[in-house]
Amino acid sequence: MSQQALDELALLVVHNLPQALFVALVVFVVGLVLKDFINGMARRPFLNPDKWQPLTLVDIKTLSHNTRRFRFALPHQEQELGLPLGQHISIKASDAEGRDVMRPYTPTTSVAQRGYVDFVIKLYPDGQMSQILAQADVGTTLLFKGPKGRFRYERGTKKAIGMIAGGSGITPMFQVAQEILNDPNDDTSLSLIYANVNEDDILLRGELDELAERHPNFSVYYVLNTPPRGWQGGKGFVTADMIKKHLPAPGTDVLVLRCGPGPMNKAMEAHMDALGYTNGQQFQF
Repeated sequence: MSQQALDELALLVVHNLPQALFVALVVFVVGLVLKDFINGMARRPFLNPDKWQPLTLVDIKTLSHNTRRFRFALPHQEQELGLPLGQHISIKASDAEGRDVMRPYTPTTSVAQRGYVDFVIKLYPDGQMSQILAQADVGTTLLFKGPKGRFRYERGTKKAIGMIAGGSGITPMFQVAQEILNDPNDDTSLSLIYANVNEDDILLRGELDELAERHPNFSVYYVLNTPPRGWQGGKGFVTADMIKKHLPAPGTDVLVLRCGPGPMNKAMEAHMDALGYTNGQQFQF
């Protein structure tokens, strides 16, 4: 390159230097603003009780012949769902004829989980939402709204919490149990009676057994309507004697939660009333 060409290049660089610096400064400032905006969105919980919002299905795992775990990605990797302990979410989807179908579900992920939310859902042949979810693939988008629910929990307010769950009614119990047990400052005693028809119907069994192994203040008693040969747990329906043996006795510092099919909930309420639990010592999801 000739000296004249070098001189002309030098003049061009000097002439455009202020403009280049200005552009670089603008890019830098815009980057900071964008980063702050994204961080702000990530810090804001996802759920809105007044607005349906979409989430994308990113993973499906088969847990049993009729149960799957559905994982939905939150908009930001560092974002939390924003669901208080023991409350639930409404999910909305459209069926094959374009009609809206809505159902309540409780996530099985921790309330502090960031970036995604899991639902363990039992699929029923005649269930409208079950049919939609059975056909769902990774990439499917559903609508979510919440939180919803009356349950409130404050650490240290109860000495013992009993739980009676039937079938998919285990999901709110599992959420409550894992949050309390994983809190090093919470020494509440927890005991669970979990009823199902067959052994294969027991949801989250591995996770429940692991919690019981790790935490001496948590016990699980499984009950089956049709138990296999050699079954060591409860047999038939949950009885008042089972409740008396495996759950905390009535008291002002005791709470018993229940969640299951309608007939089971009514039967458990009758048992608990007969055993002396007051209305304030019972809660039904």
